Amino acid sequence: MADEKNISAAQVKALRDATGAGMMDCKKALQETAGDMEKATEWLRQKGLASVGKRAGREANEGRVESYIHFNARVGVLVEVNSETDFVANTDEFKQLAKDVALHIASSNPRWLARDDVPTDVVDAEQRVYEGQAREQGRPENVLERIVQGKLDAFFSDNVLLDQPFVKDAKVTIAQLVDEVSAKVGEKLQVRRFARFELGKEAE
Repeated sequence: MADEKNISAAQVKALRDATGAGMMDCKKALQETAGDMEKATEWLRQKGLASVGKRAGREANEGRVESYIHFNARVGVLVEVNSETDFVANTDEFKQLAKDVALHIASSNPRWLARDDVPTDVVDAEQRVYEGQAREQGRPENVLERIVQGKLDAFFSDNVLLDQPFVKDAKVTIAQLVDEVSAKVGEKLQVRRFARFELGKEAE
């Protein structure tokens, strides 16, 4: 097994682009196969995760808009979760996924849906801060990039819905949860958009 530190973000992205599997699944596959792309792809296929990628190009235009009102009636959520067919949208697995995502949004208050939605100026500002902190701590130049990337990953995990650990099971992210249900129902599923309302505050 490869050390987590030896797996680069570029390797993970390349494997994700090739297989469509979730980011954390790709990272795990690369760790398990010492960074070998072909073996990592095979590992994902064996786990039934790469098959999700085969559905990546399909259109997911069915689904449902799920709502959730927190018990204190101070927080409410609307989230659109899509499937390829109305049949899957009416399955218990899909309905539960939509409910779980709505509950998660109410509890975890993500600022953005996906990493690509985070404004470039926000990412750049975070990188500058993390790099400055690392230099201030006297960290050597050759590890700065790794440190900054690690802190950025933590920032995304705190603020990006698909990167956040699921409130009911912190071992999986929301992206992994969606992929797991997608594998079960045999269709591409996706969280398209959400709105979170908190009493007295602007909608997120």
